[in-house]
Amino acid sequence: MEIIGVIVAGIIIGLLGKFVAPGNRDNIPLWLTVVCGVGGVLIGYYLAAALGVDATKGIDWIRWIISIIVAAVLVVVAASVTGKSRAR
Repeated sequence: MEIIGVIVAGIIIGLLGKFVAPGNRDNIPLWLTVVCGVGGVLIGYYLAAALGVDATKGIDWIRWIISIIVAAVLVVVAASVTGKSRAR
């Protein structure tokens, strides 16, 4: 059941990361956005643990914010690597 939770969180975090990423990042496909989101969730979780963010009984806002920032960075990297541009 955890894998489904990570995928669902990855979709949400990936879309949020795409939203907060600077510039026009609509040129990457949805599946790549989801991959960036899942990566953001996983890397953000471990990065928050490395920074000493403790798990709480409620929502771990700091952990989610870190995940969104990591996903935004991954979206920027993915958009740069894929090299698609809308300008013609």
